[in-house]
Amino acid sequence: MSMESNTPVDPRVQVELEKLNTATDNINKYEVELDEAKCDFKRILAESEVRIKQAAHKLGNSIEAAKPYYESRIYAAQLAKETQQAAVNYEKAKSIHSAAKEMVYLAEQGLGEKATLDTACQEMLSHATTKVNQSQVEVTDARNTLKMCQLKLEVANNRVGKLQGQLKQAIRASSLSLRRDLLEMNALVYQQRCNC
Repeated sequence: MSMESNTPVDPRVQVELEKLNTATDNINKYEVELDEAKCDFKRILAESEVRIKQAAHKLGNSIEAAKPYYESRIYAAQLAKETQQAAVNYEKAKSIHSAAKEMVYLAEQGLGEKATLDTACQEMLSHATTKVNQSQVEVTDARNTLKMCQLKLEVANNRVGKLQGQLKQAIRASSLSLRRDLLEMNALVYQQRCNC
């Protein structure tokens, strides 16, 4: 079936063709804008790379000089967490020991009220006494661990303070905001290189 060239085009088809032409024009316009944006981005990226290299050179020595300070701070923070956990463990051990002593007291009270010593009461007292002895060892161990952690933390905090005084200029120059900016620019450069 062939269409004659003189046959008028259905108005609906004409409308759709106009929409298609408009969409094609928009696509072409957006492609041009995209190409321009890519060129701008590459230019900005090149400028950013230069700034990154300058900042890295400027901050590189300061960051390296301040590194012992930052490492000491990280270590002190880790020790603070360990000390906190040791304190929790110590309190828990003390609580268990206190409960065990209460069991011994109750067992002794039960034995004192009875005229004869039955086996169940003796076993309960023996078990409670064993628990007191075990918990006393745990309390001692937990207390020693806590004291050791506190001592290590004190030494670490003193080191942080000492390094902070010694490396004040390097620390200021290598502040987190400057390093964060440097890392963000590096990430941008890396991302663009991966996309190209």
